[in-house]
Amino acid sequence: MIRTNSHYGKLQASYLFSEIAKRVRAFEAGNTDRRLIRMGIGDVTEPLPPSTRAAFHAAVDEMGTRGGFRGYGPEQGYPFLREAIAAHEYGARGCNIAADEVFVSDGSKCDSANIQEIFAADTTIAIPDPVYPVYLDTNVMAGRTGAYANGRYDGVVYLDCTPENGYVPALPDQPVDLIYLCFPNNPTGAVADRASLEKWVAFARESGALILYDAAYAAFIRDDSLPRSIYEIEGARECAIEFRSFSKNAGFTGVRCAFTVVPKELQGTGPDGKPVSLHALWNRRHTTKFNGVAYPVQRAAAAIYTPEGSAEVKALTDFYMKNARRLRESLTQWGRACVGGDNAPYIWIQVEGRSWDFFDRLLNEAGVVCTPGAGFGKCGEGHVRLSAFNSPENVEEALERMAPVFAG
Repeated sequence: MIRTNSHYGKLQASYLFSEIAKRVRAFEAGNTDRRLIRMGIGDVTEPLPPSTRAAFHAAVDEMGTRGGFRGYGPEQGYPFLREAIAAHEYGARGCNIAADEVFVSDGSKCDSANIQEIFAADTTIAIPDPVYPVYLDTNVMAGRTGAYANGRYDGVVYLDCTPENGYVPALPDQPVDLIYLCFPNNPTGAVADRASLEKWVAFARESGALILYDAAYAAFIRDDSLPRSIYEIEGARECAIEFRSFSKNAGFTGVRCAFTVVPKELQGTGPDGKPVSLHALWNRRHTTKFNGVAYPVQRAAAAIYTPEGSAEVKALTDFYMKNARRLRESLTQWGRACVGGDNAPYIWIQVEGRSWDFFDRLLNEAGVVCTPGAGFGKCGEGHVRLSAFNSPENVEEALERMAPVFAG
């Protein structure tokens, strides 16, 4: 009988959102007359922007002609999209990123999981707590951690994110190889200012560590003093890989398109001690295991960089941020300590008792689905997350229902 990867056995019994779905199904089975309002998972709710739809349609029509048909495309992405990303996401903000340093994919979740394949098995990882589960679980699968005990895995350097540090972790107090950072943060909604990122870049350069920077929510930043990319920090090209996505800013959660930036300066060390280009390694991995994003999808993604598309994306993110501000304002009025909601579509709320207990209470008393903080790590205990990805009508109804629970 075939042997399995023993490291999968170290994973916790249930993925966070699977457990939420299980509890929601149980609630719905016993409450057929109650309408749920889902404010847990960060899936978007609004239709695709008109410019992306038009580009999508046009590309499909183009593929329906003999002259316009395309088969396999370049695995790294079509030049028209890579060039648009380099110009608008980076060049416009003073970042020196070339088009061939951009790798188009079907999701930043996939990329942030797959990137760890190019690093040594004994790499020491530093991961924030609370954290997006994919960062940690994929390293568990790869065998970079020890056993799970007391809410944490042996062999992982945890970076505590707490109310005391504003949910922005301090630098590691021991040597690490790989550092995961996410700002605006999922799940907390916290943001890192320029001074904070400068410290991280300086640490990585001095210690030889590599930063994996998840900026999937950059489009929701409304404070112009905050960096949207780690490459706005001098020296970051020498120590950071960045992940970005079209899922939340352009509503592509069901369409699937994202990109990862790997600067050519980035170097690792091979078995012989000689430098190895991380750009070359990722290119090899990407082209070996990925066949590229569909041409119509890439045309749709490129459309957000037109003047019309840019305005539509701004309006879409403004739509969600209006919900976020409404949630945060109400929670603050109810006396709840929280972060997020100002430069991120998530609100991270301190609650009494265990977070799963509060999840059940909000579900059963208000018919509202949140996300329990404990599902994101040990430091997430005593918190829940609310998502602003919803209609204004649902947000208002949810606030009315939640008031007795949060303010009571």
